[in-house]
Amino acid sequence: MKAIAINKAGGPEVLEYSEVSDPVPGVSDLVVRTAWAGVNYIDIYQRSGAYPQVYPTTLGMEGSGQIVEVGTSVTGFSVGDWVSWGWARGSYAELTLVDQDKAFLIPDGVTSRVAAAAMMQALTSHYLITSVYAAKAGDTALVHAAAGGVGLILCQMLKARGVKVLGTVSSAEKEALALAAGASHVIRYDREDFQERVLDLTENKKCQVVYDGVGLSTFEGSLNCLAPRGTLALFGASSGPVPTFELQRLATLGSLIITRPTLAHFIRNREELDWRCKEIFRDITSGSLNISIAGQYSLKDAAKAHRDLESRITSGKLLLEIGSN
Repeated sequence: MKAIAINKAGGPEVLEYSEVSDPVPGVSDLVVRTAWAGVNYIDIYQRSGAYPQVYPTTLGMEGSGQIVEVGTSVTGFSVGDWVSWGWARGSYAELTLVDQDKAFLIPDGVTSRVAAAAMMQALTSHYLITSVYAAKAGDTALVHAAAGGVGLILCQMLKARGVKVLGTVSSAEKEALALAAGASHVIRYDREDFQERVLDLTENKKCQVVYDGVGLSTFEGSLNCLAPRGTLALFGASSGPVPTFELQRLATLGSLIITRPTLAHFIRNREELDWRCKEIFRDITSGSLNISIAGQYSLKDAAKAHRDLESRITSGKLLLEIGSN
């Protein structure tokens, strides 16, 4: 089968459109003919070596497609079913091996394209607002990169909970997208200091939570935007990893909480995955949650997708179109 493989860490140029062996299912695995694969920052971290890999390896963690084979112990899935997933290595490929506990049956009314686009970013948004910090009406939240894939979903989910959302963006186009998604106020960090603007918008009361997927360039400012006992959810590092941090500062800043969560720890069992996916797809089918797809690329063009994601020129989800859907 064809896949995007890497043999060493590096830039987008290390992505190779290659012929690799078809996957062989274990007893609890599904073999899925991949229709769509999501492009995410975790793929960039793995490609660049920020998350070390054993080479050669096939990139990709997220996608959707149709089951063509099942392991001997699989229950609840059959050949021919359409499924999506948010945590299965090797998804940049014509065939993907998915553990049955990481797969979700795509409900009626949701296309495989939207299902693939929803999994990782919507699941991330869901665990951030429910399990990392249970956002509630009356809270004020700062969302960095509010017009990005996760940011747009966070804005919608937070608004639905009655949260006042302050979003940071870098252009007029992204400002409009964040406002349409539910941000109460948008801060143009290319024009103004976001910390000062947060203080102004909150009348110096600051925020109960900051959702930060940017990392290095926003970390210190994010801390300064938190009210006493506030939570910084540092769920990504698109600008680079944060420096070594002295924990005693958390007391000085107001008994703050910092966490560095990752999706794998919030879909650890079937029940948790089902809970999150059912709520996400319920909202998609009702029209209350919109999944914005910013671009789609052929499997051969995975390197371009990586360049576009890293450049931050896109707003919304990037997908690789791999098979029939």
